[in-house]
Amino acid sequence: MTPVLEARNLVRDYQIPGSLLKRGRTVHAVKGVSFAVDQGKTLAIVGESGCGKSTLARIVTMIDPATSGEMLIDGEKVDIARDGLTSEMRRKVQIVFQNPYGTLNPRKKIGDILSEPLIINTRMKADERRDKAMAMLKKVGLEEKHYGRYPHMFSGGQRQRVAIARALMLNPRLLVLDEPVSALDLSVQAQVLNLLADLQDEFQLTYVFISHDLSVVRYIADDVMVMYYGEAVEYGSREDVFSDPKHSYTKTLFAATPRADVDSIKERLARKAA
Repeated sequence: MTPVLEARNLVRDYQIPGSLLKRGRTVHAVKGVSFAVDQGKTLAIVGESGCGKSTLARIVTMIDPATSGEMLIDGEKVDIARDGLTSEMRRKVQIVFQNPYGTLNPRKKIGDILSEPLIINTRMKADERRDKAMAMLKKVGLEEKHYGRYPHMFSGGQRQRVAIARALMLNPRLLVLDEPVSALDLSVQAQVLNLLADLQDEFQLTYVFISHDLSVVRYIADDVMVMYYGEAVEYGSREDVFSDPKHSYTKTLFAATPRADVDSIKERLARKAA
């Protein structure tokens, strides 16, 4: 089976211009990263801030080109620096960001926000766009009455549902989720994660899930890639990475993350009381 997404030795460099007193330099944000994600699976990319995971997300979503290396979607090479970005490729890959309010136009009603990708990328008639937007609202747990409301009238969790609905309007093959629940309360996080799991099962979606929250990663991921200073230092199945991490950075990262099970909490309280 051809992976939905395959990356081969991706590199992304940024040139920092110099000044009279300081020479220019090159920042190596992503250093030769390779991975593959099959249809209906979730690859979680984890690491601390500045490790390159969001830069990698921008390459996968074709916002930025790679400096070198290859990226393939459904077996087809993608090079936006050379070939540009076709509407077909734009339909195949969509992204959901961390802060939904920052990505939803506050002056537009939810119905218009959901219909916009269809206006740009399809020839659907107005009534067809409306019907699809209504259906997608229901898919993400909202109601038809929300169609005519503005983003400020929703809670954070509801706005993230709207962002997910918008990302699904073009029936993408791949959804990149960049810290999609980190700004939400714990109870709302669980609801959104369950929604993402249900949508993945229903539409056989493929996810690239960017996160620093290992408890979320452990819940949603099939495979895990750990990044450190632009490099993929560990890559494997969720079970293998969590049960037997090989790289010293992965071990340090896991050790620094508090466990949320009852026994671990009791142990920490006992140490604190001692």
